[in-house]
Amino acid sequence: MRMDNLPTDGTPLASTPLTRAVLELDEYAAGLGWDQPSRLFALVDTARLRAEEPELAGQLGFDDDDEQTPASSLTPVEQDELPTGAPLDEFLATIAWPEAVSGCAMTVERLMLPQSAEESVPEELQRDGAEEKLAEWVARHPERQEVRMTVAVLRDGTRESALRLRAKDSATEVLTGEGLVPGLAEALAATFEE
Repeated sequence: MRMDNLPTDGTPLASTPLTRAVLELDEYAAGLGWDQPSRLFALVDTARLRAEEPELAGQLGFDDDDEQTPASSLTPVEQDELPTGAPLDEFLATIAWPEAVSGCAMTVERLMLPQSAEESVPEELQRDGAEEKLAEWVARHPERQEVRMTVAVLRDGTRESALRLRAKDSATEVLTGEGLVPGLAEALAATFEE
């Protein structure tokens, strides 16, 4: 998969390689449409990829003299499809990345409620073991929002996230920030712990 680093649709330019990677992945996921499974990506340093894996870099569309790719860029490499039925946190706990991987990212679709609606969640649905019933309750709630979360972390702990609401499905409406999805960021960061 090769995604251009320069937006052509009015999307603001990203200031860091990780932010650019997250926005590229968000745009990639948007191109696939909604109601997609979660996707996991390794993030590799593009210069290192070119030097150590020139054949793979060529397959991804990178030329040795590609001037459009910033020197400090990250290349997302999609991993195999995630197992269905396994809780995401349990699956992520089984992952260990090789040293050549600089970071990882994941796209996940979920239903969420505005904070005002979260305050009305029945107490019995907030207990351990009630996750399935809580998910059903949220799915029926009139204020629910469908959201796609793209979260990335680097080995050094740097994090970035992008959120896109289905109701505002536009590249110019994507919210970014490092602390938007802390639980998923923690789970991804744990894949780099020894």
